[in-house]
Amino acid sequence: MNTPQRKQWMSVLARASWAELEAGWHAQALTPEYQLIRAPEVGLAQVRARMGATGSLFNLGDTTITRAVVKLAGGELGYSYVRGRNKRHAELAAVIDALMQTRDAHEQLSQGLIAPLAASRVEQEELRRREVAASKVDFFTMVRGED
Repeated sequence: MNTPQRKQWMSVLARASWAELEAGWHAQALTPEYQLIRAPEVGLAQVRARMGATGSLFNLGDTTITRAVVKLAGGELGYSYVRGRNKRHAELAAVIDALMQTRDAHEQLSQGLIAPLAASRVEQEELRRREVAASKVDFFTMVRGED
């Protein structure tokens, strides 16, 4: 398994909305056998930021996260951390992570679930960029000529 690839698909799963993830899951019609190693649980994580995106780190605040760990019948472990309190989202993301590690389901899920979710995310980010750009204001100072 390729670690950068896994980071990518786990990021897609964590950032997808619950509705998109559930719809994609049902479209794939998978029914894997799995057991919960760590049942979905809700907690807090501290969010840090940088002044001006490059300066010193500071604590911005807390965010709610939900995590889960599952084990497939074949022994593959799936992990997930998702923002929010949706326990089913965390469990489903962990199951998909575990399935992505199997030869049987990897290609099917890559093409049928992960790629569409990633494309949707890119589209949403581009739409947001255009909305922000439309409201951009350029400030300028006119010289008064007193000096």
